[in-house]
Amino acid sequence: MKRRLFHGSIAGLCVLASFLAGAATPCLAWGPITHFAVTDKAIDTLPKGLQPFYKAHRLELPTLGPDAPPRDEGPERRFAADAFVPFPFTDLPRTEAAAKERFPDNPALQGRLPWLIQESYARLVDAFKKGEKEAILKESDVLSGFVTDLHNPLALTKGYDGQLTGQHGLWVRFSVKYPEIEEKRVKPDPDAARYLDNPQEFVVDIIKANYIWLDNLLYADDLAHRGKEGYGDLYYESLATRANPILKGCVSRAAEDVGSYWYTAWTAAGRPTLK
Repeated sequence: MKRRLFHGSIAGLCVLASFLAGAATPCLAWGPITHFAVTDKAIDTLPKGLQPFYKAHRLELPTLGPDAPPRDEGPERRFAADAFVPFPFTDLPRTEAAAKERFPDNPALQGRLPWLIQESYARLVDAFKKGEKEAILKESDVLSGFVTDLHNPLALTKGYDGQLTGQHGLWVRFSVKYPEIEEKRVKPDPDAARYLDNPQEFVVDIIKANYIWLDNLLYADDLAHRGKEGYGDLYYESLATRANPILKGCVSRAAEDVGSYWYTAWTAAGRPTLK
């Protein structure tokens, strides 16, 4: 019950913040329920050489602990890829330095999600090399949050709140409230973690795999709202019939990719023995 109340308060704060700010910036890339579900399920994707460590220290991962702290969220935890180059993002910059050099005046540069993943991954490799349990768990949790955020299609577009299509408020509806309502029906179902040959390039693969669902999501929201004055229970019931497969795909890919980043970082560090 305590966790449920905390989640509800976060959703309420997001709605209030978006209202006061005129939906200028998103509050959360995903709500706490999604981050909890993805991080928890990512442990199950790991191979036998690494999984026992995470299972033994599961509750020491901040997101899975009994008193999960609120995440630091803001505009930097998204990345409007379509503000730089069109899909399929073949020419998308692979580093923050390259993005700044090529698009020095682009407001979308405030979104740093790919670079945050790269920085966190490097810190996790270092923590594995040093064998520092607390640092490994803390950075694993941080990296999980960033990778999960990149699996939200709305985090990848300049129209993140539906403001370009007259669907204002979509960010909170899809990213926070909807996953809370569908928590018991939509759970991550990931494949096994795999070694990433190029963790930096894989960020672009994640962007592509999730951005392709943006138009479907916008259409599902539009259909769910037709004939309704607001966004109440009937709206969310209608949205679920069309968007549950989208949400399930996002969280399932997220759990698999989180596990893959953990596994790749451990491998890059020489697969040290962990206790």
